[in-house]
Amino acid sequence: MSSKDKEELMTIPEIPDFEALLKKQGYSLAGTHSAVKTCLWLGRSIKDEGECYKSRFYGITSHCCLQMTPTLRCNQRCLFCWRPTEAEVSFPKNWDSPVEIVGSSIKAQRKLISGFGGSAPRERWEEANEPKHVAISLSGEPTMYPYLPELVEEYEKQGFTTFIVSNGTVPEMMERIEPSQLYMSLDAPDRETYEKVCNPKSPELWDNINRSLEILGKKDNRKAIRITLVKGVNMIDPAGYARLIEIADPDYVEIKAYMHLGFSRARLPREAMPSHEEVLSFAKEVAGHLGYSIADEVEVSRIALLSKDGKVTYID
Repeated sequence: MSSKDKEELMTIPEIPDFEALLKKQGYSLAGTHSAVKTCLWLGRSIKDEGECYKSRFYGITSHCCLQMTPTLRCNQRCLFCWRPTEAEVSFPKNWDSPVEIVGSSIKAQRKLISGFGGSAPRERWEEANEPKHVAISLSGEPTMYPYLPELVEEYEKQGFTTFIVSNGTVPEMMERIEPSQLYMSLDAPDRETYEKVCNPKSPELWDNINRSLEILGKKDNRKAIRITLVKGVNMIDPAGYARLIEIADPDYVEIKAYMHLGFSRARLPREAMPSHEEVLSFAKEVAGHLGYSIADEVEVSRIALLSKDGKVTYID
């Protein structure tokens, strides 16, 4: 990074009150250690002004999607993360039950979207008040919640499709969970790059990630590998990524650009964002090594989707 780039980086403020910071950023705390946050695309979808790439790829209705985390703690401090990874989050003294988390997260979502009641079509606002998809991915690593399998079951009892996005560092939990679609982030083709881009709290986590790839390879449920590309950092060695992805044998591979948002602006310059054309070019190289094909792409999100047959099957 040049000296000019360093001068342009955002300064990370003191974070004396982490919960107050989260609320300021639009999070709603649910129970004692979970959180909910609406995304840009929920706001657009509820006004019938567009859908996110998950809608296009997998048939997810954006304004009916609940984005939450059962823990705010994470064991990585990724350069590209828009969250305040510099703030340490401790484990709770007592974990909330899955029943408590599901109820409080739905309640929190309804509170967050209450302000759309006067600006969105009534029918879509009412639909949004009865969410039917849950993305267990927000701030923190969800597999650190000890009752994650039971949390998935509780959401599904209430008619939700379930998405989990994990960094793969807790293989024991990866083995136990069976959501509608299980994502695993893979943000480096080798240990050295991983330690640079993900700044893990333990050197053993790279070995854990490789174990999780093997576990995914034995699972029968829908699986996806997600790569976040940071120009000049981990946008290297497509063949290396492909070798690791082959172990997991995923249905889909999402290759997405780093976005210069939130606290990541203190760690990376804007130039670290690859263009959509660069993402697509890299995705084609990975696909070539894997024997996969480009199934779809969304330029506004700078993302490409790979699948084995170049097709996508929507989640029921």
